[in-house]
Amino acid sequence: MTLAPIASADGMPTEGGEDAQLNANLEPVPFSKMTGTGTAHVSLKGNTASVKVKANGLLKDAPHAQHFHIAAKGVCPPASAAKKRNDIKSINTTDGQPFYGDIGTSLTTSGDTSPDSALAVDRFPTGPDFTYERSIEVSDAAAKSLREGTGVVVVHGVDVNGNGEYDNVLGPSDLDPNLPSEATNPALCGSLKMGAKGAVAGGEGSTQSNNPSTTTLAGAGGLLSVAAVAMYLRRRTSRQS
Repeated sequence: MTLAPIASADGMPTEGGEDAQLNANLEPVPFSKMTGTGTAHVSLKGNTASVKVKANGLLKDAPHAQHFHIAAKGVCPPASAAKKRNDIKSINTTDGQPFYGDIGTSLTTSGDTSPDSALAVDRFPTGPDFTYERSIEVSDAAAKSLREGTGVVVVHGVDVNGNGEYDNVLGPSDLDPNLPSEATNPALCGSLKMGAKGAVAGGEGSTQSNNPSTTTLAGAGGLLSVAAVAMYLRRRTSRQS
């Protein structure tokens, strides 16, 4: 499929099939209470994307789903997107979708990277700081969105009350009522743009890979499996007892 030319960083048209270098600075989503930041770099050749993401300041010992969100406004949600839950302002995944779009690619550490793996929490990075590097194949729709400047990197999982775990302070997740909203809310976000400054140009480190088999919840913008989050919460409870 031939894509229409788009403007590159220097204003010259870039054909859809040509190489593209995209960068993003990841910043805390409003009301997420995150203090960390991140960077991302994507080298796109055809439908092959070499991805590098660095993130810090996230919840310790917790899984953090991350994705390319595509085909919307190509921006991160503003503070005005927040709603009150349990008398606390927050932005959940659904609130952000009009701005950053649905999931186009799951940035897993191994195995499938399609939206079908958007919930495979056992194949996403874990912990407060990580460096993720992987070469993956993206869909035509994702490649088109990235080249058009409407691709956004979103890292999920917040701790708004600072108690070191995902809990129900914000009520149930908008994605599944069996999950806490903290586990699925967007934490860091950045728009991928050609020629943007400050993104990862390299870096040491490795991604984390576990058993790729997991029970998942289907649906646009879905993130975490009930089984995986339940296991995480059980581990937290066991350590605290």
